Amino acid sequence: MHAVPRHLFVPPVAWVDPYDGPAYLVDRDHDQQRWMDAAYANAAIIVQKDDGATPLAEEGRYTSSLSSPDVVFAFLDLLDPYEADEILEIGTGTGWTAGLLAHRVGEQNVISIEVDAALAEQAAVTLANAGVIPKLVTGDGAEIRPEGGPFDRVHVTCGVATVPYGWVEQIRPGGVIVFPWMSGWEPGHKARLTVMPDGRAVGRFAHGGCGYMMLRSQRPANTDEPPGDPRESATMTDPRRLCRDSYAADVAIAGQCPDVRSAPKHHDDGTFELYLHAGDSAAQVIYSPLYKASTVRQYGSRNLWDEVEAAFFRWVSWGEPGRDRFGMTVAPEGQQIWLDSPNNVL
Repeated sequence: MHAVPRHLFVPPVAWVDPYDGPAYLVDRDHDQQRWMDAAYANAAIIVQKDDGATPLAEEGRYTSSLSSPDVVFAFLDLLDPYEADEILEIGTGTGWTAGLLAHRVGEQNVISIEVDAALAEQAAVTLANAGVIPKLVTGDGAEIRPEGGPFDRVHVTCGVATVPYGWVEQIRPGGVIVFPWMSGWEPGHKARLTVMPDGRAVGRFAHGGCGYMMLRSQRPANTDEPPGDPRESATMTDPRRLCRDSYAADVAIAGQCPDVRSAPKHHDDGTFELYLHAGDSAAQVIYSPLYKASTVRQYGSRNLWDEVEAAFFRWVSWGEPGRDRFGMTVAPEGQQIWLDSPNNVL
């Protein structure tokens, strides 16, 4: 951290998003000390909104950030590179993690890919100013296969729901891929897979949660409520349970309902809403402390609440296994989530 100072990668004007309070703008020219404090706070620093179309001071979708130091170093610990390991990074962003990796294993051993040309150009300047110059490539990290492989490690700095098998193909047997698995159900997971001699990558979810911006080619569409009248019903299951208990249930639900995205909302009056989306279908579940039952509205061709409720209770029937008993396999034929063994696929 001292060799590659974080403040060098913070733009003069940035949007700080701390864990424990509201987001705020910092401007180095206006208040240098506040800007410097933000640079070394354990908080994410947003450097782009709406792919650069929206000024940082305005409301917009976060599309690139300088991740909080605790998350950055948790992933680098999982990566665990040896001296002189050759590393492929997906998502250069500001360039900070590329710089850290270049300092760790040698700048000639790091290739970092960034899809956004403006971010890539700025990262090149910043890394040069920091005195560490890995090889930078502009393009879609899900598709590009840069020269230099096979690699010992792949370090991914954006969320993925489905791991591109091309990443696995670029790692030598025994090599490791580290990435945020963002299935869409609840927050994401720190994932670490090891590549086997037969070309599969296998690993367990034993490293805790995380939240990252998605790989651009895997961003979910902004889906409006599907057309048609809802099918209304009620459930005695408290929808909060599916989220509050989800530290262990989240992988089980995501594995059984891989395309379902959730959006829970807690309100000050004690009510709770759970929104679900998948394809042409959606669901809304509304809990109120004033009533025993929760209202359920389901739209489209599927009953999404019924699906995730069944997945939750299936996890309960298994004895509520912990997150570290679940794992992932990525193979040429696709991606699988399993319990206890790769042979026990969800």
